[in-house]
Amino acid sequence: MEVFERVRDLRKNILHMTQEEFAESIKISRSNLGNIETKKVAVTERVISDICEKHNINKQWLIHGTGDVFIEIDKENLLMAWAGSVLGETDDSFKKRFVKMLSELDESDWETLEKIATKLHKNG
Repeated sequence: MEVFERVRDLRKNILHMTQEEFAESIKISRSNLGNIETKKVAVTERVISDICEKHNINKQWLIHGTGDVFIEIDKENLLMAWAGSVLGETDDSFKKRFVKMLSELDESDWETLEKIATKLHKNG
């Protein structure tokens, strides 16, 4: 299997995305993605990097077909990736406003929040 075939397989069978969704996720046009998937144009280093970064894909798998498809991320890096995605949202998004509010809590607020969460967990 060649790189263009792995790109198509990744999009279609592993990520279950349309060409439009996948192209948008890596900031290229749908027609450019279609040309990549049919080998009408070569896959650029930028596209490879964007696919790997956006979808947590093992670059060696994408280029050479070796190793696992996905890169295993530890919990700390997963949290950092999530935080980065929240920070990239619009200022009026609930997630971004909520994270900002959490960042302003002092130690006693965190203790109160822990008590509430514990109580909700016990009742749930």
